[in-house]
Amino acid sequence: MTDNRINSHPVLDVPKKEMVSFYWNKSKLVGKKNEMISSALFANNIKIFGHHHKDGSAQGIFCANGQCAKCTVIANGIPVKACMTAVKENMIVERVEGLPKLPDVDEMAQISNIEHTAVDVLIIGGGPAGLSAAIQLDDHKINTILVDDKDELGGKLVLQTHKFFGSQEDSHAGMRGMDIGRMLARKVEEGSHIDVWKNSTALYVFDDKKVGILKDGVYKIVTPRAILNAAGAREKFLRFKGNSLSGIYGAGAFQTLVNRDLVKPTEKLFIIGGGNVGIIAGYHALQAGINVVGLAEALPECGGYKVHEDKLKRLGVPIYTSHSIVSANGKESVSSVTIAGIDKNFQAIEGTEQTFECDTILIAVGLESVSEFTEEARSAGIKVFAAGDASEIAEASSAMFNGKIAGLKVVQHFKPDTKEIPESWYEKADILKSHPGPVQELKTPGDEDGIFPVIHCKQEIPCNPCSTVCDEGSIQMQGDPIKGLPKFDGECKGCMKCLTICPGLAITLVDYRKDRDNPVVFLPYEISNFEVKKGDDIALVDVDGNPLGAYKALGARETKNSDRTRIVRVRVPKDIAKKVVAFTIQEKEITKKLTQKIPHDHIRDDEVVCLCERVTAGQIRELVQKGITDMNQIKAISRAGMGPCGYKTCENLMKQIFWAEKTAQEDIVNNVRRPLYIEVPLGKFANGGQ
Repeated sequence: MTDNRINSHPVLDVPKKEMVSFYWNKSKLVGKKNEMISSALFANNIKIFGHHHKDGSAQGIFCANGQCAKCTVIANGIPVKACMTAVKENMIVERVEGLPKLPDVDEMAQISNIEHTAVDVLIIGGGPAGLSAAIQLDDHKINTILVDDKDELGGKLVLQTHKFFGSQEDSHAGMRGMDIGRMLARKVEEGSHIDVWKNSTALYVFDDKKVGILKDGVYKIVTPRAILNAAGAREKFLRFKGNSLSGIYGAGAFQTLVNRDLVKPTEKLFIIGGGNVGIIAGYHALQAGINVVGLAEALPECGGYKVHEDKLKRLGVPIYTSHSIVSANGKESVSSVTIAGIDKNFQAIEGTEQTFECDTILIAVGLESVSEFTEEARSAGIKVFAAGDASEIAEASSAMFNGKIAGLKVVQHFKPDTKEIPESWYEKADILKSHPGPVQELKTPGDEDGIFPVIHCKQEIPCNPCSTVCDEGSIQMQGDPIKGLPKFDGECKGCMKCLTICPGLAITLVDYRKDRDNPVVFLPYEISNFEVKKGDDIALVDVDGNPLGAYKALGARETKNSDRTRIVRVRVPKDIAKKVVAFTIQEKEITKKLTQKIPHDHIRDDEVVCLCERVTAGQIRELVQKGITDMNQIKAISRAGMGPCGYKTCENLMKQIFWAEKTAQEDIVNNVRRPLYIEVPLGKFANGGQ
């Protein structure tokens, strides 16, 4: 059977782990001990876990975060979420065909007391904001419980292999996200006033001011004096034909498989959405040896940082702006994607359709805050604070700094005499979460002697590590010390620190000292599926990915302080030396559009809104056109939102249909929120979860 393990990576270590045998539909397979069942199945090239009871549609991974049930399998006779259940030696795993059958229970349930714990502060979420807040609380000796549903703290930070933007002083810019996450986690776990509960899910904030938490499968009650919601965000989904095929999921699921579990889930990836999330996921795919066929963005320009976008284009990934997805095509799984140009009203322009072969479509069209814990706490009358994406969607660098501020606000609540938070902190917080500025024309140095960096930044974004790392003080930020454009003016000793710390790989070094007519250019490089050796021909490109010709590499190596970034050296004519930024690695054949027609049995006409209950956009639209504006009534009629995910995915899609049908915002009645955040076996509440 195919092994989809990632056995080498340019940034991530690939540790050797104990292997275990398990069974999939009576076939013996091998997985890594304690990895999630879903990852073990993907590693064995099994991507369909069963079929839906209503229409027989293929079911597989979707959120990889325990918030839906699309990945349900039968493990040792019990229906479980494959993405949240660890594989064990000799575990018997079976696909779910239709509705899973629950096992018979012969013995009576045991009744026992549930453990109650009182604490000053409960932090929900151990990502960048929650960890940063916890550090402040520990510093001020405030007793805190921090809960997180994973077995490792750090949230999405631990999935990020790239170096971070932001301020080096305030958000560790220039460090890789995974390293930042683990550094913050160590500080929190070493704290004397923080009790860390991993593998623990907050279920609900009850009106009696108690919070139900499932800790390592055991139900507990926590009574906090205050709550800090740092639960992050969930990904939005899209309506398009074929959107429920196997092989369509979000960036979080993709990065979990690739960067956490070191599993290669796809050979050919197409990305929908040109924000930072989608663009970075494309870069992570290339690092893992995955072909990226293209990226489509509905707006005329990508919303992500220009340096991220340019980095992807330079490596050979086409980006189609003012384009959106028309359909995903395939029988049970994705075999191709069709996109089209769109007009100013976001309607597809007839005759602009293009179809590309791919086996996975990554949806990265925005996030929405996990705000329910904040709302529940307010309803219960508990003092509540929010930080990170649970408060406002922004970059992780912003979440860290805003988490620090939120933590100090909690401190002030308990200790009013605590020193006031400086106004400059709030100003800095606004800068860190600010949108990128307009694209500007590049200004390169006029010199053609000595050695110096060429900075290929052309957009103001919160990012300053190159200016802070220069020992000569020769790189200065123009204007704002965090968001201004960096400029080189002074001496350079060729240490290459600025080149290797740049998160956008947007700094090169040009050395005229030995040959002014044919200088050596130093290029940062972080991809492993295209190895560069001395004497290899590499196809050089400028900042926008335009070709500059093929030249021989003089060598490639890491430096003492490069933090796994390799430096590729190449000698070029002086007329292009300051234009060279990178080299292309993807063959154009990978990104070519298909010319043959889509097979008839691969064409899907359904746009599914509720993946759990298989409710289509047409069914919802028909009810809205009849004048129904109460989402609870729509749920009662169609079952949309009645599935395991508790309308976490479909609510946003339903509202899009309301808006398209010109339903006034004030007329829409929202769904009544389901009491628990996720499904919990009833027995957990009967005997304290034992």
